[in-house]
Amino acid sequence: MESLSPRRDDAELLRANRDFYEALWAQARLVEPQRFNTWPLVHELTAAAPRRLEVAPGLRPRLPLEGTCFVDLSHAALRQLRARGADAMHGMIGALPCADARFDLVCAFDILEHVADDEGALRELARVAAPGATLLLSVPLHPEAWTAFDEFVGHCRRYEPAGIRARLAAHGFTLERSAVYGMQPKSSRLLELGQWYLIHRRERAMWWYNRVFMPLGLRFQKPLRWREGLADDAGVDEVLLVCRRDG
Repeated sequence: MESLSPRRDDAELLRANRDFYEALWAQARLVEPQRFNTWPLVHELTAAAPRRLEVAPGLRPRLPLEGTCFVDLSHAALRQLRARGADAMHGMIGALPCADARFDLVCAFDILEHVADDEGALRELARVAAPGATLLLSVPLHPEAWTAFDEFVGHCRRYEPAGIRARLAAHGFTLERSAVYGMQPKSSRLLELGQWYLIHRRERAMWWYNRVFMPLGLRFQKPLRWREGLADDAGVDEVLLVCRRDG
């Protein structure tokens, strides 16, 4: 697993991610978990998982707002989550404010690639997961697919498929199934345009994001197609992994 942003240490990554997402969530709207294509899976899993944790949901939580513990770094996201009645705490994936073996279902979407110490992050996810618990984890694949947008949104790596499998196993997780995942547009020109507007015309960019692009992205999501093991075909940008904590 090659780090694509070696110049950034923990402090720099933390500052970049905090600044970007605090500004983003301050102007964004909370999207209910039922609107994402992950909901059929989540609905299935939560039936047998009364103790649930989602790390770094921002305003895009995938687990139910009721009955789930949320941990996020963004105060803007925490305010909206709490306003909707969610149990939301301030914290980071590298030092979760949770007891050992506390949860039956742990969810960490779009976060592992943002932290310099991903080993420490996986160690924390393993620590708070009860034996037999399910871990839902999404990660970007293929270092050669790195773009300026990865840098812009605070990523510090993409994963080699074999590397993420090995990391999960080293921390006591068995990978059961996976699916191609993500709502990022495939057009590099569109991503560049969105990046430019977020830098130079943020108010206008957020208007379009909240009222046009996010609703369209939700509307045209495809159902997740599951396969055993890891979906690592060439061209796969991001995957959602269903893992089991070893007993």
